[in-house]
Amino acid sequence: MAQENAAFSPGPEEPPRRRGRQRYVEKDGRCNVQQGNVRETYRYLTDLFTTLVDLQWRLSLLFFVLAYALTWLFFGAIWWLIAYGRGDLEHLEDTAWTPCVNNLNGFVAAFLFSIETETTIGYGHRVITDQCPEGIVLLLLQAILGSMVNAFMVGCMFVKISQPNKRAATLVFSSHAVVSLRDGRLCLMFRVGDLRSSHIVEASIRAKLIRSRQTLEGEFIPLHQTDLSVGFDTGDDRLFLVSPLVISHEIDAASPFWEASRRALERDDFEIVVILEGMVEATGMTCQARSSYLVDEVLWGHRFTSVLTLEDGFYEVDYASFHQTFEVPTPSCSARELAEAAARLDAHLYWSIPSRLDEKVEEEGGMETGEGAGGGAGADKEQNGCLPSPESESKV
Repeated sequence: MAQENAAFSPGPEEPPRRRGRQRYVEKDGRCNVQQGNVRETYRYLTDLFTTLVDLQWRLSLLFFVLAYALTWLFFGAIWWLIAYGRGDLEHLEDTAWTPCVNNLNGFVAAFLFSIETETTIGYGHRVITDQCPEGIVLLLLQAILGSMVNAFMVGCMFVKISQPNKRAATLVFSSHAVVSLRDGRLCLMFRVGDLRSSHIVEASIRAKLIRSRQTLEGEFIPLHQTDLSVGFDTGDDRLFLVSPLVISHEIDAASPFWEASRRALERDDFEIVVILEGMVEATGMTCQARSSYLVDEVLWGHRFTSVLTLEDGFYEVDYASFHQTFEVPTPSCSARELAEAAARLDAHLYWSIPSRLDEKVEEEGGMETGEGAGGGAGADKEQNGCLPSPESESKV
């Protein structure tokens, strides 16, 4: 009966789950921000080239096809109007009549002649004659405008194809960030790697802390950005990214995590955005890769597993262990408390060493008698770096 009551009795209440934070930057680097209520849409047309490059591929291809098709139709209609206005369509069987364009007998023929002219195909069946000055002017205009359309559209397609966005897909970040000790100091660390053999030139790394805050005046600043030092002063932020590297942020007095303990960090609400920039070695274009870490993705007391091994004549990187971590002994206190404890320990050692030397000197002095013993004790004190007492000086 007791077992049945225990089976139906409610278990211990689970702690309320914290609502998942909306990411500012997704793990794949996509910024989770949408522009709304943009009234001055004409600004997009002032920079039409960038607007076309930023379009989705299906819209870019649609615009590419329409640009050529509408141009061919427009000039084809003008060629047909010239032929119609001159009466060339009424003298198709008249061999003595000199038309503006030979063998142009309708709108379809005018459209095909427009395509041949703009693309410089020149099949030879339809050709302009020297008895049509308006046709010569139109031919010049179509040749110039066609070259401009080709340069504009081919340039858009080339820039869109050569964009280094896909290069960022082969720059990987560790799925978690870790907090552990390095040289006796707490550090926040994450790992970056490059899957390609062609390297990123002039690579540099940055880190931003995204956290809302309120000022002393009561102003609420959403998604406030704070720099996390990853070696800018020492040059450690400039990377030679040949093998995976562990990027470290030392939690010192200038760090926003200076007073954050393990429990306080788990209760906090923030996002760490990491940005890797550099030039693609093959194209020379600037590439940027981004990722982010939420509070749940920061592991306290962990360290990254080594992925680099020395083989016969080369180093091998095992990316199967790239995201793996393991636990290490790490204090749960804040970096400030750890530094204060270390300072107290250093002060204790500093004052304990002279006191122990004094005790040793007094013991040796107690074994001797008379003034010679007092003088010997004073000499020993001077040899151990301690000043003699005023009484011993008066006796001497």
